Amino acid sequence: MPAADDNRLGTYLKDRRAKLDPAAFGLPLTRRRTPGLRREEVAQRANVSATWYTWLEQGRGGAPSADVLDRISRAMMMTDAEREHLFLLGLGRPPEVRYRAPEGITPRLQRLLDTLEYSPAFIRTATWDVIAWNRAAAAVLTDYSTLPEGQRNVLRLIFRDSRLRAAQSNWQSVARYVVASFRADVARAGAGRNVQSLVDELCATSPEFAAMWRDNDVQAHGDGTKVLHHPIAGPLSMEFSAFAVDGRPDLNMVIYNPATPADVDKVRTLLKARP
Repeated sequence: MPAADDNRLGTYLKDRRAKLDPAAFGLPLTRRRTPGLRREEVAQRANVSATWYTWLEQGRGGAPSADVLDRISRAMMMTDAEREHLFLLGLGRPPEVRYRAPEGITPRLQRLLDTLEYSPAFIRTATWDVIAWNRAAAAVLTDYSTLPEGQRNVLRLIFRDSRLRAAQSNWQSVARYVVASFRADVARAGAGRNVQSLVDELCATSPEFAAMWRDNDVQAHGDGTKVLHHPIAGPLSMEFSAFAVDGRPDLNMVIYNPATPADVDKVRTLLKARP
């Protein structure tokens, strides 16, 4: 239930409205006695009545629906962080995640990947497309730069790339984990329609994927240890962890750390052999 007694929702809306620039919304600047947008202007943009919106700011409107809060957030051109705060105040929960197609990563995030010299690391989307990686990932896991952009999907590689399949010490277990985690991520992001063609493709070309997909298992991704069989370096013991990227709920960073000094040496040797 929203915390309505102290009217934090109304105070937040009033403060946000006062900080908006009418010119940014194409509104006239003349005859304005107070800064920001008027209540009726926000109400019109959100397609709600001016009276009801006034009551909402005054703490008299009752609990708003998620749809109304979403329209108000768009009417005020709120950022994702502002929209989330609006929902927490109004409904006591964050909004459902809105899936958006990946637009790459910031140079700062790429530099962070690059600082992990001997730890293979990559960034994946909610639909498990790899959109950034470091040199160690290219040397140990997959050289994503050699793949067409549309083929850099972890699910597709697990089921269609024989080299990557051979690198797994227990492919069946890894594949089941990937499918279950993928299903959970896609549902959380509301991206079911976006991955339907990929799912249809893999169901048609891989009986193993089709069977695992029919199982409807879901699993949260986290951390663990696995042994990779590299064609040059041999067995590599790696500790892996997955982290949400701050400010980008649609992205995850996956990091593999060599488990022993001997494994670090193997990664170092692989990197030296690369151009």
